[in-house]
Amino acid sequence: MTKVDVESLKERMASFTQSLQDDICGALERLDGTGRFREDAWSRPGGGGGRSRVLEDGAVLEKAGVNTSVVFGELEDQFARKLQGEGRSFWAGGISLVLHPRNPHVPTVHANYRFIHQGGKAWFGGGADLTPYYLYEEDAAHFHRVHKAACDKHDSTYYPRFKAACDQYFFVRHREETRGVGGVFFENMGGDLERELDFVRDCGRAFLDAYLPIAERRKDTPFTEAQRFWQEVRRGRYVEFNLVYDRGTVFGLETRGRTESILMSLPPQTRWRYDHHPEPGTWEARLVDVLRQPRDWAAWKQEG
Repeated sequence: MTKVDVESLKERMASFTQSLQDDICGALERLDGTGRFREDAWSRPGGGGGRSRVLEDGAVLEKAGVNTSVVFGELEDQFARKLQGEGRSFWAGGISLVLHPRNPHVPTVHANYRFIHQGGKAWFGGGADLTPYYLYEEDAAHFHRVHKAACDKHDSTYYPRFKAACDQYFFVRHREETRGVGGVFFENMGGDLERELDFVRDCGRAFLDAYLPIAERRKDTPFTEAQRFWQEVRRGRYVEFNLVYDRGTVFGLETRGRTESILMSLPPQTRWRYDHHPEPGTWEARLVDVLRQPRDWAAWKQEG
């Protein structure tokens, strides 16, 4: 791929992610009803910057971050060798979002799409995954089916590959469970970058169709203090993954991005209760059982 082609891909990826950020933030403000995003434009020492948008203390969204960035410059040798490209020179542009709802019946959701150019290599990566606190099987199936449709539009092998990769990537090894019910995840597909940009666009645009109907359906569900407690315990698992395993967090910190923007993924309230386990047979225990045995959600059928 020539330098001119890569430069064009960079421009179009940056333009797409900023447009998608506008669309998603507008839809989330309408969902919430009262909350509004605060925008911070920031510059990175060494090259580039970003546009961070965070909504806090909304009616539906306790905390939501939808960030875009384009950063470039020189990587430190040790970190450069850990990436898939060549040399120290790099460019990275993308969008990253995490939504933490107030109601424990509404799942947390994450999505990230990026384009990275390092030396003579360039690749796309990203995906979206759902983290419920209370399992509604129809919600998990809906989220997966919307992303499967986006994948199938390009290649029928994408969804099973990227679904399996998502389950593997978001596995919290020290807990022996997945972070949530998964979705899709891919890194360096190795094909034609023009076609992959089209795929990334379709996946990014699928996010609102995948998540909004779930949030609308559950946001007014009554909940108890005990259910809120469980939500905060599970948020602790989310924090553990993001700070111990998440490559995006590591990449942002290693490339000296804006710390507040990188850590916007962390929930506003969480807790760690020593050796906490839900009672067998409860709704909470059922969730943990599913997290230890990932399912084929796209093939799920409602009983009856």
